[in-house]
Amino acid sequence: EYEYTDLKVIYTLLVFLVIVKGLENSGYLKHLAFKAEKGRFLIPKLVAMTAVLSMIVTNDIALLTMIPFTLAIDTGNPVFVITMETIVANVASSISPVGNPQNIFIYHHYNLGFLDFVSSIYLFSVPLTAAVLILSFRKISRKIEKKTSDAKFGKRAYFYLFFLILFMMVILRALPIWVGVIPLIYAALFDRNSLKIDYILLMIFVLFFGFTDNISHMIRIDHLGCDEVFLYSSLSSQIMSNVPSALLFADFTSEWKPLLWGVSVGGTGTLFASLANLITYRFYHMKFGKTRDFLLQFHFYNICFFIAGIAMYFAISPIILK
Repeated sequence: EYEYTDLKVIYTLLVFLVIVKGLENSGYLKHLAFKAEKGRFLIPKLVAMTAVLSMIVTNDIALLTMIPFTLAIDTGNPVFVITMETIVANVASSISPVGNPQNIFIYHHYNLGFLDFVSSIYLFSVPLTAAVLILSFRKISRKIEKKTSDAKFGKRAYFYLFFLILFMMVILRALPIWVGVIPLIYAALFDRNSLKIDYILLMIFVLFFGFTDNISHMIRIDHLGCDEVFLYSSLSSQIMSNVPSALLFADFTSEWKPLLWGVSVGGTGTLFASLANLITYRFYHMKFGKTRDFLLQFHFYNICFFIAGIAMYFAISPIILK
């Protein structure tokens, strides 16, 4: 059975993907990435740019923008840099209701307010984002040998920036949800390339909503405590990623805070913990072929942050759950 909140999540994700695709096609996102290349502290700026983008245009889109750009320049240690970018995309995006697909789902499924959402997860997102930024200063990049050319952006970027602001107002419930139709109509009339979004992702959401509803009828769990919700969702994310984990456990609990923490912490860890992780792996494999060094370094840092996230939850859970 599909509920109104399920359809609301699909609609929200559809509109958001079209707006982001419009920004991407206009060259605006690449233009922002190019600006980060200039001057000193290249690696921290790349990591910071990834963090900011992930909060606004989702962690997946942030990495689809930043990873190819990062691999096109000489940072001295590409494995370290893209690993830091991936971790920061996962942890920084967790603070935003539109930072990743599972946040969009949790935000609408539990009918949350913006301040309630942010105040429940910032103790995870802010310290770990700061930790990644501090780590990024540890590696000093060499002199850039290959400089990328500035990506000029078209006038349509201004329209999509306006649509982004408009739709953020919808997310904050300052505007009615039908306002999201405006960017869809604009794209259909004037920029059909922006309608070429990841429809497979939308279909996966549709299928998972049905799948998890069936599972909830097959498996009866009378009660899950907060700690159990956190542990089960974070650990299951390591196998089937945090998006389906969020959809699955939302059918068994009304405790959204430990669930949000669970799938946020669960985005770090294994390669399969988040779609963002797989995006990074795919780009690295396409460029270099051999991935042994990447997988070793990637899992070392990610597992460290995964363990840190679990420790943080149990250390401050009384504050989180009050």
